[in-house]
Amino acid sequence: MTSSSGWQLQKRPEHDVFKDTPLRYLGYANELGESFRPLISRFLYRGSYVVAGTYVLADSADKTIKAFKDHTSKKNKLVDAFDKGADTLVWQGLASVAIPGLVINRVVWAAQKVKWPGPMKVLAPTIIGLSSIPFIVTPIDEGVHHLMDNTLRPAMHQLTLPFHEK
Repeated sequence: MTSSSGWQLQKRPEHDVFKDTPLRYLGYANELGESFRPLISRFLYRGSYVVAGTYVLADSADKTIKAFKDHTSKKNKLVDAFDKGADTLVWQGLASVAIPGLVINRVVWAAQKVKWPGPMKVLAPTIIGLSSIPFIVTPIDEGVHHLMDNTLRPAMHQLTLPFHEK
């Protein structure tokens, strides 16, 4: 779009409550659970995965509903909504829960193998786990995008292609 003065107008990106608000931090709940695992009950540890999993499901449902409502033609509305929802579910499941949970779990496990003196025996693995979170987010996100761009997304395109050709 171009304004009357000739400047190119940028369309404002849509506000995404799951990415643009503090709600997005719920996706990191399991990473906190993994970091605090040596210090918290099994109930709290598992609860951190329930919180993160609920975030993933809510974001996927939100993207599915938006894709269904925002679709310009009714021809492939269900297919497009399914595609967007499935993509979000897999991406969030991998990038927000499965891979970071595994990485932090192994970081904490390795830190527990060190012979720490006194109270550091319990505290050090948690501190190391927490401090590693900022360093793993971007590489995991980019890696999951790359993985999905080269596997699931082309497969989904091929799978839904017959529905788009009608």
